[in-house]
Amino acid sequence: MSFTPDVIVVGAGLAGLVATHELAQAGKRVLVVEQENRNNLGGQAFWSLGGLFFVDSPEQRRTGIKDSAALAMQDWFGSAAFDRLQDEDLWARRWAKAYVTWAAEGKRDYLRRLGHRVMPMVGWAERGSGSATGHGNSVPRFHLTWGTGPRLVDTFAEPVLKAETGGLVQFAFRHQVDDLIVEKGAVVGIRGSVLAPDDSERGVKSSRTVVGEFEHRGGAVVVTSGGIGHNHALMRANWPTDRLGEAPDHLISGVPAHVDGRMLQITERAGGRIVNRDRLWSYTEGITNWDPIWPDHGIRILPGPSSMWFDANGQRLTGMSGVPGADTNGAMKQILATGHDYSWFVLTQSIIEKEFALSGSEQNPDLTGRDIKFLIKSRLAKGAPGPVEKFKQHGVDFVVAPSLDDLVLGMNEIARGPKLDPTLLERQIVARDREFDNPFTKDVQVMAIHNARRSRMDKIVRVAKPHRILDPAHGPLIAVRLNVLSRKTLGGLQTNLESQVLGEDGLPVPGLYAAGEVAGFGGGGVHGYNALEGTFLGGCIFSGRAAGRALARS
Repeated sequence: MSFTPDVIVVGAGLAGLVATHELAQAGKRVLVVEQENRNNLGGQAFWSLGGLFFVDSPEQRRTGIKDSAALAMQDWFGSAAFDRLQDEDLWARRWAKAYVTWAAEGKRDYLRRLGHRVMPMVGWAERGSGSATGHGNSVPRFHLTWGTGPRLVDTFAEPVLKAETGGLVQFAFRHQVDDLIVEKGAVVGIRGSVLAPDDSERGVKSSRTVVGEFEHRGGAVVVTSGGIGHNHALMRANWPTDRLGEAPDHLISGVPAHVDGRMLQITERAGGRIVNRDRLWSYTEGITNWDPIWPDHGIRILPGPSSMWFDANGQRLTGMSGVPGADTNGAMKQILATGHDYSWFVLTQSIIEKEFALSGSEQNPDLTGRDIKFLIKSRLAKGAPGPVEKFKQHGVDFVVAPSLDDLVLGMNEIARGPKLDPTLLERQIVARDREFDNPFTKDVQVMAIHNARRSRMDKIVRVAKPHRILDPAHGPLIAVRLNVLSRKTLGGLQTNLESQVLGEDGLPVPGLYAAGEVAGFGGGGVHGYNALEGTFLGGCIFSGRAAGRALARS
């Protein structure tokens, strides 16, 4: 190969594209090595909603949301609960402070200069565990990319592809890295297997047939290969049973099959240190995709706060963890404590129409296509959004019925555990229904519903008007079996603020950098134990930017 790179980037996902963009801007030659084909440029980010965590943004201010760097810092550190400060969390905490500061001061402008735009409404994700100093966002901070994940990918793919045309960037697709080349303690290149050509569509599981070998050398290697979300065996091996309970037997996958974590072990062999292995981010509101792209393909429901949430035994989840969209790990702990790995939403047609959104660019064609007329028509039309309605009609996890008795019969047909008692469910539903008779309540979920509707945008587009679940005027009744959905790795390669990978001695491994999920989105675990959402894509951008700029200076 006549192209001699200054830097080799392993992985063509968002973090890799950002690092490559920064390097190409500085005139550096970059080789991007990717085990999938060109159709998969942008990696997991393409499939995302494109949500980004901004602090005190113009979008927040225009909708009456008062935010500040101090409040965001309080929320982040309360959620992260860093407790390994002299070791595994040493750099993670520094990354957290730097990232929240950037989210308040420079992140939005950095993206806007590249043509990125967000929707005017701001979502309220991970609403919290119920404490000002604990987990959760005190205010809405989830800014949705206009064009969702594909547009966010294009923000960086476009200048990188232009640099490819100009000769500064080359791609080596279907190249699977098997080893990092280490000489005299420094990483100087990569070697691996050339995979058979495969023109499968994006996200489809591809061939692993080896047809050749390769070796490339460069001044430095940046690992941006993602996490372990489709490697269920590795997830179960790292599952924090002491905090969340036994790992689920039944897992569905929120990421494609190539997200296997191979590069973590390969980088560890080369001297890099992996920290916070037990910090994983899986969702409790996963549903089986009726039209799958990859194996075990699952989609996450992005719920509003009004659905009633029951465990596999039919007991309502308690506290803020029992409020949909409030406290992911708190809900996970309650669900797994039953000895079963699924739970139930019970809701009405009125709730599904207003409150159900589905994660994923492909599940939101109006937003992804940036079609304003289609957006207005689809979001204001009577009935649930089209993609949600298709899941309701075809999804194996959905039950629709005119009465509670019929609903429970349907739930029991698809239950993977105990049969539910309709009398038990009715007693709990009626008790909550009574709480809507006046504006006062002691029910935490009802308080959360009223609080959510204080947000102008939530009241207009996201939270249903409070009503009784058993009111036939809001029917039919709907139940959804919720599965555990794999998604993100919160731990990873420990890095300093220039994205240099650190060794067991705490010193940088010469020539080795990492960014994105493989580095725990920075520092080996910038999120700590909990994510505030909109922070994964932002972490890829921030850490990829740090790696690219550090190497551009060197």
